[in-house]
Amino acid sequence: MVKDPALTPLGVMVLALLREGDMHPYEMVRLLRARRGDRMLTITTGALYHTVGRLHEQGLIEEVGVDRAGNRPERTTYSVTEAGSAAVGTWVRHELGGVSRLATFRVALAEAHNLDRAEAVDLLTQRLVLLREELAAIAAIREKADARGVPAQYTIELARHQVLLEAEVAWFDDLIPRIASPDFAWGSDPDHLPAQRKAHQNG
Repeated sequence: MVKDPALTPLGVMVLALLREGDMHPYEMVRLLRARRGDRMLTITTGALYHTVGRLHEQGLIEEVGVDRAGNRPERTTYSVTEAGSAAVGTWVRHELGGVSRLATFRVALAEAHNLDRAEAVDLLTQRLVLLREELAAIAAIREKADARGVPAQYTIELARHQVLLEAEVAWFDDLIPRIASPDFAWGSDPDHLPAQRKAHQNG
C-alpha cells in the first residue's frame, strides 16, 4: 500500500533519476554530484540512503536486484514504481507554477522536463504573473516609503528583493518563449538526452 508521498526535494531528484533507469544509491549519489545537484541542496550519502529507504517504504520505488562487486558491500538496485513516477509530476506541478521557497523551486525547475512542454510553459507563465504582482507590490511599498521620507537603511532588503525580482522577471520573459519553441530540447527525446544520461542508459 502506497503511503502519502510527502516528498522532499532530494526525494524528487531520486525519483527523477530512477525514471531514467534502474540504479543503486551509490550510482544516484555519483550522478547527482556529477550533474551538480549539490548546488541546490546538500547531498550526502547518508541523506540519500535515508531518502531511498523512505521512498521504498512509501511504495514509490521498489527493489529489483542485489549485486556485489569483489569485497564491496552488497548494492541494492531500485526501480521507480508507477506511483513514484506520477509523484514527480505532481510535486513539480505544485512547486513550479507558484512563488514557492527558492530551494524547492530550483529543484522543480531542474526537473521541469519531466512535464509535457506545454504544461511546463503554462506553469512557468503562472509563476511569471505572480512574480510581476510581487514586484509591483514591492515597488509600491518602496514608493510609499520614499514619499514618507523613510530612511533608506530601513528599506535595504526591499531594494535587494526588488532588484532580484526584476532580474528574474526578465529571465523568465526570455526563457518561456524559448521552452515553447520545438527547437528547444525538452523531455525524453533520445537526441536531447544529456551525455551522462545516455552513458548510464547505454552502460
